[in-house]
Amino acid sequence: MAESLSYKILAQHIIEGELLPGREIGIRIDQTITQDATGTTALLLFESMRIPCVKTYLSVSYVDHNLAQFGPENHNDHLYLQSAAKKFGLYHSRPGNGICHQVHLERFAKPGATLLGSDSHTPTAGGIGSIAIGAGGLDVAVAMGGGAFYLTTPKVIGIRLTGRLQNWVAAKDVILKVLSVLTTKGNVSWIAEYFGPGVATLSVPQRATITNMGAELGVTTSIFPADEVTHRFLAAQGREKDYIPLEADAGVQYDRVIDINLNDVEPLAACPSSPDNIKTIAELGEPEIHQALIGSCTNSSYRDLMTVAALLKGRKVHPRVELGIAPGSKQVLGLLAANGALADMIGAGVRLMEAGCGPCIGQGFSPGEGKISVRTINRNFKGRSGTKDDLVYLVSPETAVAAALTGKLIDPRRMPDILGTIWPKVDDLTSIPIDDGMIEPPVSAEEAATVEIDRSESIVTPPSAEAPPDTLDGQVLIRVGDKITTDHIMPAGTFLKYRSNVPEYAKYVFNCFNEEGQPTFADRALALKAQGRHGIVVAGDSYGQGSSREHAALCPMHLGVKLVIALAIERIHRANLVNFAIVPAMFADSADYGRIEQGDDLRVKNFHKVIAEAEIFSVTNMTKGYDFNCKLELTGRERRILLAGGLLNTC
Repeated sequence: MAESLSYKILAQHIIEGELLPGREIGIRIDQTITQDATGTTALLLFESMRIPCVKTYLSVSYVDHNLAQFGPENHNDHLYLQSAAKKFGLYHSRPGNGICHQVHLERFAKPGATLLGSDSHTPTAGGIGSIAIGAGGLDVAVAMGGGAFYLTTPKVIGIRLTGRLQNWVAAKDVILKVLSVLTTKGNVSWIAEYFGPGVATLSVPQRATITNMGAELGVTTSIFPADEVTHRFLAAQGREKDYIPLEADAGVQYDRVIDINLNDVEPLAACPSSPDNIKTIAELGEPEIHQALIGSCTNSSYRDLMTVAALLKGRKVHPRVELGIAPGSKQVLGLLAANGALADMIGAGVRLMEAGCGPCIGQGFSPGEGKISVRTINRNFKGRSGTKDDLVYLVSPETAVAAALTGKLIDPRRMPDILGTIWPKVDDLTSIPIDDGMIEPPVSAEEAATVEIDRSESIVTPPSAEAPPDTLDGQVLIRVGDKITTDHIMPAGTFLKYRSNVPEYAKYVFNCFNEEGQPTFADRALALKAQGRHGIVVAGDSYGQGSSREHAALCPMHLGVKLVIALAIERIHRANLVNFAIVPAMFADSADYGRIEQGDDLRVKNFHKVIAEAEIFSVTNMTKGYDFNCKLELTGRERRILLAGGLLNTC
C-alpha cells in the first residue's frame, strides 16, 4: 500500500501501538531542542528524573528568547542552562548564536529524523524532511531520558503545490493562504504534508517558513519531502552526509487534499488579531503604518534578509516608520556583514536587533497605541507584542519592506511603479563559511561528572502535582471564550523572566483578564485552595492555542486547578494538562457551556472512577441546581498519569 512520507518516518520510529488514525502510538525521538523560556523548566524536570545523561542521538539547549536581561533572572537562567547542558550531555547554543529553529535547520536537522522541541514552532525542521513536533517541556525531558513520545496517530492532509510563485510573492503568502483555508482550529491530530511539482521551486528556507507557521494551524506537524533542493542546502552547510532522499509513495491516498497553484497566490496579510484573519493586501486600502519588523524564526533566513537588503539599498525608510530587523542566526548576520548587505540596511535607517526572538514574544519594540505594525513573525494574538490593543499585521518580508519604504501597507507588486524597484532575485549559497564557535558540544562523561550546576535563587524546582481527590469540590474561577491562547493563560513579554520560578509566575495566570482593584485569578485560586477545594476553568472552542509553554498548565496546577471543561482543547496544551494532573474534559452538549458562570460551584463524585474509566461523566452545578454531562477522551496511559498525580510520578 502506498504510504505518505509522514507515515514512512513514523513507522521507522514506532515503539508502541499501531499506526492507525486515532490510535495512540509511542515513537522514538532522535533529537530534542529546548530554549531558555521553556528549557530551564524542562531541564529542572529532567534533573528530577535522576538520569545522569541524555539518551537521545542529539539534544540541544538554545538561548534565544530572554536576551534583554532586565534584572538578573534571565542571565541566571543562561548560566544554569550552560552548566546543565555540560552536566547532562547536551549541545549548548549560546546567547547571540541565533533562534533555535533557524540554527537547528542550519546545523542539526536531518531528513527522516524525529525531533521533539519545547517550542510550538519546532515543526520548522519539517522544511528539511524531519518529523518535528512541538511539546511541553516535561514530554521533552522524558524524551531526553530515552522515553517514548506519545501522540494520537494523525491523519494526513496532502497539500499539492503546482506552478511557481510570482515575483513579489513569498512563501509567507503560501502559508497564509493555507491558513485561510484550514483556519487555526479544528486541525488537531492532522499532519500537513506538502507534495507536487511546485515543491521543487521552493528553497529549504521557504519550505521552513511554511512548516514553521503550520503551528498556527494546530496540526501535529508539517513536512516537505527531502529532494535535490534539500541536498544542495545541506551541502552548503557542510552536512551533505546528513542527506537522504525522502518522499511519499506514488499514488498515496491522503485523508484530504488541498490544491494550491503557486502562480495564483497573492500577497496576503493576517489581520489583527489572529493568524487566520486573512485578507489580500490589495483589499486593505493601503492604511498608514508606523512600525515594521522583519525577523523571528519564520522569516529571518539569509534568503529573506538578502531580499530585504536589496530592496533597501540606496533608499531610506519612510520618516514615519521604524523598521527593525532581527537576523535569525549568527551565521546569517555574518554573511550579511561580509557581503555588504548589512551596511545597505543600516544606511537605509534600519534598527538592527539581536539574533533572537525579541519582539515576537513581546520583548521590546512594542507598537504605539492605535498604530499599525507590520511584522513577518508568526503570531499576532492581541497584546502579544506588549501593547494591549495592538494592531499587528503578519506579512511577508517583501510586503514589510514595501510598507517601510512607503509608509503604507501596499501590495509589494506596486513597488516597480512607486519606487522604480526591480525584483531582487537571490540565489541560494552553494558554500557557507561555517563557524560553530558559539555552540558548545557535550563534554566527556568524566568531565561532566565534575560539573557543578550554576543554580541561583531565582531558579526554583517546579512544584509537584497532587493526585486528584475522590470527590472534586470545585469552583469556576474563570469562564473564557473561544481561541484562548497560552499567551492569554500565561503572559510572555516582561513576565518571561519568572518562568524559572513557578510560585512567582503563577501570580500572573490569566493576567489579561484581571481587573484593577479586583482579586486576581491567582488570588481567587489560592483562597479556594486554602479551603481545601479546587479551581475549575471553563472555556470555549480551541482552548490552549499557540505556544507550547507548559506553564499554562504548570502554574494553574500550582494554584490548585484540577479540571478544565471546554468545547475543544488544542493538542499540546491538552497533553500538558494531563502531564500536570489537570483533567481535560469537554462538554457533551455545547449548550451547557453557556449556562455556566464564573463563581459557580461544581461537584464531581467518584472522581477517581471517572478518571479511571468514564467516557461520559456527570457534573453537578451546586450553585444553580442542575446536572450536565462532560466527555473524557483519554487513553489508558493518560488515565494512569492523571490518577498518579502527573507524568513525573510515573517516570
